[in-house]
Amino acid sequence: MRRSRARNAAAVTLAAALTAVTAGCGGGSSTDGEGSNDKPKELTYWASNQGTSIAHDKKVLGPELKRFEKQTGIKVKLEVIPWDSLLDRILGATSSGQGPDVLNIGNTWSASLQATGALLPWDDAHMKKVGGAKRFQPSALAAAGAPQKDPAALPIYSLAYGLYYNKKMFKDAGIDEPPATWAELVKDGKKLTGDGKYGVAVEGGDPVENSHHAFILGKQHGHDFFDPSGKPTFDSDGAVKAVKQYVDLVGGDKIAPPGNAEYAKRESVRDFAKGKAGMLLWQAAATSLKSNGMKPGQYGVAPVPVQAPGSGEKGTRSMVAGINLAVFKNSDNIDGSMKFAKFMTSDKEQRTLNAAYGSIPPVKAAQSDKAFDTPDLKVLREVLASSSAPLPQVPDESKFETLVGNAMKDLFADAAAGRKVTDASVKKELSAAQQQMRK
Repeated sequence: MRRSRARNAAAVTLAAALTAVTAGCGGGSSTDGEGSNDKPKELTYWASNQGTSIAHDKKVLGPELKRFEKQTGIKVKLEVIPWDSLLDRILGATSSGQGPDVLNIGNTWSASLQATGALLPWDDAHMKKVGGAKRFQPSALAAAGAPQKDPAALPIYSLAYGLYYNKKMFKDAGIDEPPATWAELVKDGKKLTGDGKYGVAVEGGDPVENSHHAFILGKQHGHDFFDPSGKPTFDSDGAVKAVKQYVDLVGGDKIAPPGNAEYAKRESVRDFAKGKAGMLLWQAAATSLKSNGMKPGQYGVAPVPVQAPGSGEKGTRSMVAGINLAVFKNSDNIDGSMKFAKFMTSDKEQRTLNAAYGSIPPVKAAQSDKAFDTPDLKVLREVLASSSAPLPQVPDESKFETLVGNAMKDLFADAAAGRKVTDASVKKELSAAQQQMRK
């Protein structure tokens, strides 16, 4: 899932979401009037902000939506929604029944939104209309809803975290290769820190970004943040180790600048591109780096470091990141929505859209295009295939991202202010987040 979504924990409640939705939800998209026997000739589509700006998304999507209209006669009303308000808008739509026909969702929200009952399930009959489940990468479908249930959405963009490193800064610091373990990352980060530059840039003010790193590091410490029954275990020893390790980049290790504690809008990507930091942990960053003036030859990409060489959960290097496409069950144009889903997941569109955004097609046949054989995407594809894991597909997953992410935001603020972050202070914040989860 793309970042960023900074908001208070209360914003995940349906009451707050209803406030956020205001007039943005249309509640159906027929242009023929109530009672008409004609099929609606219009769809409303909420797209997530995938590109460098909303204008960039409109430039990418506009020609493709026109092509869909030419093929089907169905016009698509597009609204691109920033990540910091997308979930609130969706929750408002699910509770009010007034929403778009088709929408993008962060794949980590799939089970949470599935639990509302507002999304059309992709059962065998529906899946057959888009060519069948076998067209999609298994890892991407694993992040499309709760286990043992029909998917709540279709994967359209796949992403994975990687370690981006500045080749010149590494060479100047005498570092021959990217770090393979977290201890090596810290060691290299200290070599890169000095003269106004830092070892790594982080986005400490973004709760979602924080929660993703907590999950990845938690896996490496043998922890999942939820037990097998779906009960939150936020303050376990493994969770405390994971969160402290990440916050220590600003605090104990001091290889990320204190100002990063407030970053929340891809500012860390900008700093890395401008040579202010030697490393960046990010999802498919090539498009954003290019928009900030950094050329592909200036950086390398490696898998995210682990605690120690190993396999299984402790070898996890990324969550299964990405974007899914969902259909609202109360759409008055289910037939048109299904045609749109088929169009967006077609081999051709998957190649076109993922190439434009620098992401990886979750449709297997589309990955054969040479556009996805770049050095960075080869690394990220391998990570997705061999060392990634979906965030827990439980109904309260979206609350986990907000509550744990905000706890980490507060801990980053302490670190930036010079207050010592300890195991005890981390455990206290995570225990408070766990209590909020249970309310």
